Amino acid sequence: MRQILALTLILATPLLAPRPAAAAAGLAQDFADRVLQAQDAAGMPFAVLDKTAARLWVYDAEGRLLGQTPALLGEAMGDAAPADIGSRPLRRIRASEKITSAGRYVTEPGINAAGEDIVWLDYDAALSMHRVRHVPGEQRPQRLASPSIADNRISFGCINLPPDFYEQHIAPLFGERAGVVYVLPETQPLRRVFRFLDAAAPDSPS
Repeated sequence: MRQILALTLILATPLLAPRPAAAAAGLAQDFADRVLQAQDAAGMPFAVLDKTAARLWVYDAEGRLLGQTPALLGEAMGDAAPADIGSRPLRRIRASEKITSAGRYVTEPGINAAGEDIVWLDYDAALSMHRVRHVPGEQRPQRLASPSIADNRISFGCINLPPDFYEQHIAPLFGERAGVVYVLPETQPLRRVFRFLDAAAPDSPS
């Protein structure tokens, strides 16, 4: 009952404050249950990214939880990066525009300019999921290992993951075939981004 009430509340309200790990895990699982109920992933493996918890959960096509991990995200808070973000040189992207956009993404395997295998969420927007990179001065691996959520906001928008987790869960599931990644919003209600939640909503408690 408490989980139903919590998810019902969050469906209608923005997700601005950092979410404790236990609460985030419960909400991610509830969201995954809704995905299965609505068959929104269309039989593909899927992942749920909660930006307020800076954490990613990965599920197989049957909805079984395979693993979870901290993630590095876009430096700026927000749910929609500029439409032309993918066509701009990095030096022309302002800090306030470094957003990991919310939404439902059908992924595709890819290779970046450095020859590294990655998973594209949105090729035109240059939004991808990949192993964490060593960027001088940014201490990205240390940020992933830190218990703090606040220091996980550092990328231009892409989702950076621990290499071991990427090799174990992302590469096998999303690196060779399509999947779905749900990036939960942090400045607007879930229902505004994911319309399938209306059809999959549980009965109101009596």
